Amino acid sequence: MSSNMGHTEGSASFEIRFQSLFNEGRGLEFPCDAGGRVNLDALSDRGRNNYLFARAMVGREFSTPDVRIA
Repeated sequence: MSSNMGHTEGSASFEIRFQSLFNEGRGLEFPCDAGGRVNLDALSDRGRNNYLFARAMVGREFSTPDVRIA
C-alpha cells in the first residue's frame, strides 16, 4: 500500500513551515490549505501571534515558507 493512502488533493492536510535562518532544525509550522493560506480564526491566540511574527520576519529570522503535506 502507498504511504499516502487516503490522501487526495481534496482531503490531504497541509502545513506551512517557516524555517529559521540561524538555527537549523528550528522553525514554526501552521496548518494551512494547499495554497498556503492559514485560517487565522482556527489558531489559538499564541498560534496567531507566532504566525504573524513569522510572516513579518521572513528574510530576517525565517526563510520563505514551504507548504507541504502534513
